[in-house]
Amino acid sequence: MSSQPKEAVGVTVKKADDFSEWYTQVVLKAGLADYAPVKGFIVLRPYGYAIWESIRDILDKRFQETGHQNGFLPVLIPESLLSREEDHFAGFTPEVFWVTKAGNNEIGEKLALRPTSETLAYSMFAKWITSYRDLPLKINFWNTALRAEIKATKPFVRTSEFLWQEGHTVHATEEEAEQEVMIILGIYRELIEDNLAVPTVRGFKSDKEKFVGAKYTTTLEGMMADGKALQMGTSHHLAQNFAKPFDIKFLGNDTKEHLVWQTSWGVSWRLIGAIIMVHGDDKGLILPPKVAPVQVVVVPIYKDKDAQAVKARAREIAGELKGAGIRAHVDDRDEYTSGWKFNEWELKGVPLRINIGSRDIEKGQAEFVRRDSREKSLVPNAELVQAANSLLAAVQDALYARAKALLDGYLSSPKSYDELKSVIEGKGGFARAGWCGEAACELRVKEETGADIRVIPFEQAGMPEKCVYCGRPAKKSAMFGRAY
Repeated sequence: MSSQPKEAVGVTVKKADDFSEWYTQVVLKAGLADYAPVKGFIVLRPYGYAIWESIRDILDKRFQETGHQNGFLPVLIPESLLSREEDHFAGFTPEVFWVTKAGNNEIGEKLALRPTSETLAYSMFAKWITSYRDLPLKINFWNTALRAEIKATKPFVRTSEFLWQEGHTVHATEEEAEQEVMIILGIYRELIEDNLAVPTVRGFKSDKEKFVGAKYTTTLEGMMADGKALQMGTSHHLAQNFAKPFDIKFLGNDTKEHLVWQTSWGVSWRLIGAIIMVHGDDKGLILPPKVAPVQVVVVPIYKDKDAQAVKARAREIAGELKGAGIRAHVDDRDEYTSGWKFNEWELKGVPLRINIGSRDIEKGQAEFVRRDSREKSLVPNAELVQAANSLLAAVQDALYARAKALLDGYLSSPKSYDELKSVIEGKGGFARAGWCGEAACELRVKEETGADIRVIPFEQAGMPEKCVYCGRPAKKSAMFGRAY
């Protein structure tokens, strides 16, 4: 065949040899995204956007089921609004992009390109809420956020603009707000573990790491294949910390005026980065079937004289699968060999491939190939749909099991500070150790090892007796680790 286009070239480095370069090549060569002309920004290509749509559809359905509604917010926020909640504003100041001109004219007040929407949304909530009858208010926004990324950028994981959803709710009581925080964390867990096949550690952020302005932050932390943690999703209890500066009050059925209780929560397209880093291999992506835009690709294998009949059979198979609700695609392009197509769809991570040739047609069968294990099986025509569903479920389960083994292999319980440093400098992962609760110890560990407290697990059984850093009595068991 003639030379193939540049993007046809496969991944040229091994995942274990150069993880960062491997990751970048997968993003670019699988057609997920490309670098934009402005540093720190990426362009999401259709295949990458289709994965985001799968994630969005799953979440949106769950949000609707739990009484949330979608809204839209503008991207510009006046500086005076941002500064209404001083601690919150100070936390985002280094990352804010500012608009100072409209055309050639200076504008009166600087406008921030939305780093997050609390202040903007809550200025509106103060107008909309007057009575207990207006509560609870539960709104979600599918939008982008812009933060001037000052660390090293990484597509999907650290970029200056990112797709995400941010939910904002308002409640009459603190109990309702706390219930909301945990409901959302549960929805995120379902998405990440049951659909993306990435196991997580659930718990609280430390005060140092919590969302600026929150009373507390709950988190789901995942472990990537290189031993670094990734914050997968967070749900924040804001208490009345924003209600006070934004004067969000309601008249209760006791005829008295009360401040509201609030939550906010979000996940972003960094979940796509997690899928790549956890499941991918030296051939490229491996997508969990539940979020794969194409779950089954049908590749007709033919010589010129058989082309029409084999292509027709491939389309029949795809039609049968689609009729059963399976996302199937036929690759019947003449300009590429079947071997080249195999490599491309492996790079793109399609969970299941069906090969069909003239001999298969004669025998009334098709060949199935799993992306994760490369295992092949011959399936009779009468069982194609059943086999496809069964194999897709098997791939989903296998990916989770493999990711769980990865996480378990990265769990350590160092008994001393020297041991903790050895773990962080060595294999990495989560080092579970005692912590006295003092920010000074947490900060020293960060300065000396580069490891944060990623999560204080909900499950505190078997807590060590002493703080791993200072040796004083431990108040909590914390997971230390380096992170993206």
